[in-house]
Amino acid sequence: MSPLSGKRILVTGGGGFLGGHVLAELRRAGCQGVGAPRQSEYDLTLQHEVRRLLADSRPDVVIHLAAAVGGIGANQANPGAFLYRNLIMGTELIEASMRAGVEKLVLTGTTCSYPRSAPLPLREDDLWSGFPEPATAPYGLAKRVLMAQAAAYREQYGFRTASLLLTNLYGTGDSFHPQNAHVVPAMIRKFAEAKAAHRPCVTLWGTGRATRDFLYASDAARAVRLAAESLDTPDPVNVGTGVETSTAALAHAIAERVGYPGEVRFDTDRPDGHPRRYLDTARCTELLGFEPRVALPDGLDRTITWYLSRAYGRHAARAAA
Repeated sequence: MSPLSGKRILVTGGGGFLGGHVLAELRRAGCQGVGAPRQSEYDLTLQHEVRRLLADSRPDVVIHLAAAVGGIGANQANPGAFLYRNLIMGTELIEASMRAGVEKLVLTGTTCSYPRSAPLPLREDDLWSGFPEPATAPYGLAKRVLMAQAAAYREQYGFRTASLLLTNLYGTGDSFHPQNAHVVPAMIRKFAEAKAAHRPCVTLWGTGRATRDFLYASDAARAVRLAAESLDTPDPVNVGTGVETSTAALAHAIAERVGYPGEVRFDTDRPDGHPRRYLDTARCTELLGFEPRVALPDGLDRTITWYLSRAYGRHAARAAA
């Protein structure tokens, strides 16, 4: 039984992709008093709404997942909105939670916060050593400031916080929206649609040489639960696999699993984002005992089957399996 089982837990962003996996993880751990209100009920960019949420839910633990997110294109189209919404939601929630007597708050950050020039693998101590990749900098900087706020509140007020730096997530329940999808669901949709339309080629953004560290969402949810249970430092903690995968390798793996036979091309006039990114996960292993359980091939199979069954029916999902 989880140490959280008797606690009142508030999960912001519980209706989102990661939120769904975190709620499932908490249920598996025996947690009963979990609340996950929707944005339509409380606008977290408004101070009085944040205070009302905490007064209504009276949580012992807050897990903050609510965020304005998207792929490189969405970040480039909405830099101001991504910076403002992520910063204001988090900073108001930290302040209000401290004042409401919340026992602990868990923040989920992003590897987009890391400097473009940081050495590999990315280590937590290098987080502040430079400016992030410009294409996603506003989003990454907002999340970085929230981690600084959490550390400052621990120092001044003794407010217990935990800050996780999550790598690229994917999995069942992800957003496959053509404008907002991240790299894995965006590729799955493109290859599935190209196969259905018998297109001879698929063109993807960038050079294909950019690399990422891909973590299945249920593994990320387990790390969030472990952090809520036992992580007792405001210092950021990387959560990933430590495995570097190129965009080209990912594309060919997805095309093969979807059953797309055509050519894969890359539009080098489009940005790669951060050129290379994978994490040093030693701190996470040491402090949380966390190791990922779902390898990328298995995770892609699950995600592709889930998407195809919803977009094209169960027959298409079985045919691609």
